[in-house]
Amino acid sequence: MKMKLVFISLLSVFLFANCAIGPTHGFIFSSTKFAGTFNAENNVKATKEGKGCQFTVLYLFSAGDAGAGSVANKNGISKIATIDHSSLSVFTGLFRNYCTIVSGE
Repeated sequence: MKMKLVFISLLSVFLFANCAIGPTHGFIFSSTKFAGTFNAENNVKATKEGKGCQFTVLYLFSAGDAGAGSVANKNGISKIATIDHSSLSVFTGLFRNYCTIVSGE
């Protein structure tokens, strides 16, 4: 009985733990791009763009860097115009990819 309860608990975590994969998502597959933040003063041109991603496999392994500051720094962006995001999910917890897209000067 305890084994069945553990199995059901783990299954529910894999099926229903959908945090940080985007504003909308599907159980089998989803690929979305969504707006983040922008420079309200509108005084920075989007002449450069950089992208940083992190991925997760089976909710067990995760790696990558999707921080806006590190993406900007790695791509030589000193003034940020926009920060957007994208996500990819296959069978909810089997594979997930979350990216931050930074543009600016």
